[in-house]
Amino acid sequence: MVVKSSRRMKRGDNKVVNGGDDQEVTTDNQSSMASGGSSAGNGRESKSQVEIEKETVKAESERDSGDTQPVERRFSARIQKLKSEKASFVNRLEEAPNSRPEQCWNKRPKVYQRRKGNSREESEEVVGEAVSPTVGSSEAVDDDSAENGESKNPEIVENVIVNDVSTANGVEKSAYAKVKETLRIFNKFYLHFVQIGDLNEKDGKPASKRPDLKAISKMIETNAILYPEKRFGPIPGVDVGHQFFSRAEMVAVGFHSHWLNGIDYMGQSYNRREYSGYTFPLAVAIVLSGQYEDDLDNSEDVVYTGQGGNNLLGNKRQVQDQVMERGNLALKNCMEQCVPVRVIRGHRSANSYVGKVYTYDGLYKVVHYWAEKGFSGFTVFKYRLKRLEGQPTLTTNQVQYARGRVPNSISEIRGLVCEDISGGQEDIPIPATNLVDDPPFAPTGFTYRNSINISKSVKLPLNAVGCKCKGACTDRRTCSCAMLNGSEFPYVHRDGGRLIEAKDVVFECGPKCGCGPDCVIRTSQRGLKYRLEVFRTPKKGWAVRSWDYIPSGAPICEYKGILMRTDELDNVPDNNYIFDIDCLQTMRGLDGRERRFRDVSMPTSTDDQKSESVPKYCIDAGSVGNVARFINHSCEPNLFVQCVLSSHHDAELARVMLFAADNIPPLQEELTYDYGYALDSVIGPDGKIKEMLCFCGAADCRKRLL
Repeated sequence: MVVKSSRRMKRGDNKVVNGGDDQEVTTDNQSSMASGGSSAGNGRESKSQVEIEKETVKAESERDSGDTQPVERRFSARIQKLKSEKASFVNRLEEAPNSRPEQCWNKRPKVYQRRKGNSREESEEVVGEAVSPTVGSSEAVDDDSAENGESKNPEIVENVIVNDVSTANGVEKSAYAKVKETLRIFNKFYLHFVQIGDLNEKDGKPASKRPDLKAISKMIETNAILYPEKRFGPIPGVDVGHQFFSRAEMVAVGFHSHWLNGIDYMGQSYNRREYSGYTFPLAVAIVLSGQYEDDLDNSEDVVYTGQGGNNLLGNKRQVQDQVMERGNLALKNCMEQCVPVRVIRGHRSANSYVGKVYTYDGLYKVVHYWAEKGFSGFTVFKYRLKRLEGQPTLTTNQVQYARGRVPNSISEIRGLVCEDISGGQEDIPIPATNLVDDPPFAPTGFTYRNSINISKSVKLPLNAVGCKCKGACTDRRTCSCAMLNGSEFPYVHRDGGRLIEAKDVVFECGPKCGCGPDCVIRTSQRGLKYRLEVFRTPKKGWAVRSWDYIPSGAPICEYKGILMRTDELDNVPDNNYIFDIDCLQTMRGLDGRERRFRDVSMPTSTDDQKSESVPKYCIDAGSVGNVARFINHSCEPNLFVQCVLSSHHDAELARVMLFAADNIPPLQEELTYDYGYALDSVIGPDGKIKEMLCFCGAADCRKRLL
């Protein structure tokens, strides 16, 4: 979701392991997540809650279709009214299909893009891991939503746009880009369900316990799982060292299809022609998370305890014998048929909402297995796995997070050339480092400002009329600022405020609003909240990275400098830090810009009849600017540009904000966004087309920035 803009050139430089089920403790539910499972059998020994819920959903489906007698169920008067209105609307459309108002198509575009081959065989669940809600059963989630009253806000999730992750402008995307896009879809669904939970709490209803599992269910429903068919060996687009911030993310990609079970395997449903010669079940992936008392982990040599008999309350004690079936049999078959297994290590991390981060550590082969009496006196199966040679170095050691360490003090920063480029203007210092040049030097040639300077030629509009909310905006039905955002709150409170998804424009509360500074609709106005570092690169000049984990949807910074008219730039040659404010052009999809198709209510003062393709105003950060001026371009960025209106509602003078498009690990990724240039679109002072090579290094790099 990146703004396609006509921006001018901005850069001159250019070991204890889990043998079975893994419990994630989320901020939504601090208790065991073994939904419906027995404490002694990992949810496999007795009829599970999910099976009961499936039967309930089936009965309701038959009731709706008129095949059976209705199943009596209570609904609130509000839900009954919504159901009645929906039924009436559908009937009217069926009676007069050609009379559908055109505005309905504009407001509710086709949301889901279905791809061929995204069908999952349910028969495997009978043969295999019978039943933790695999891949987050959509039936269970839908039933839970109805009971919690979530159906009163169906449009919040139904309007989520699922883009086709396989192609871009008719060109096949790389496997890495597909993985990234799939995780973005998951994060959008996740934040939408978080918002539904917040709304339920405000209405006195139970909050959603596992929005991540509900997001997975929605992805299954919309065929958005990237690799729905299980496969052994590596997964395209997921390299050794890739980090997942929850088990649900692995399910979304198809890397490991169970959010709870430790062993993922291909069941008897895969016993078909393309797999002739194999004996099933076959394990494809295991998660090591320290849930079993008998496990040993020496990094490249693992002794893994099989599935079953573990106490799901989390004390790792065996309470009954394990049986050679399902995942246990699958690992045995892998040894006998020399099939490698993907190994994922989970380790504690405050960065993840489930309290763990999961790192892919590569392919392992099962070299031996045996049965023995465990520490608790029950029979357990043990599997020795050895890491295949020739793979990248492990990024985890003894299940510890061992990537880039954040300095504890200024003295620990290597290559430090400036302790704080903001000179104390930001609440958080921004150090600069240079390990490239000899002798090293600091960024120069500009004055740091954490505010917008207004050119004399620009006259700002009067402050817009604000909402009447007190303290904080809590009711989207009465808050006038929420109404401007399509009667939705664009942000959720989680992690200090996160934008649910990119929109054409976001309306925030302003100076005349009755709410206070902690209102969620003021999320982008609170300044820097993450520790950033400006560092020197060999080919791209200065760049920016974060010392902190940044969740998707989090605000990074505003692009600041001198606000001026674009026609003033004729006298400013070779300025590479100009950012055109092209909010209106983006909303209209001009010049190839990517429209976001989200409902907004532009005030009548905006002249929608204008057809200018060139933005009227821009921000010049050449001589005056903030940390945003150092953020580089990438053809596969981890940030996106979002236009924001707060003090006034003139889209031509919108604030330019940068938000996180992905979950960004600390110190591992440079912060980047897509500058959005069309090739051959920039003309130099000599009248010739300017060209510049791109050094972003992305798998789908366009090779040219200009």
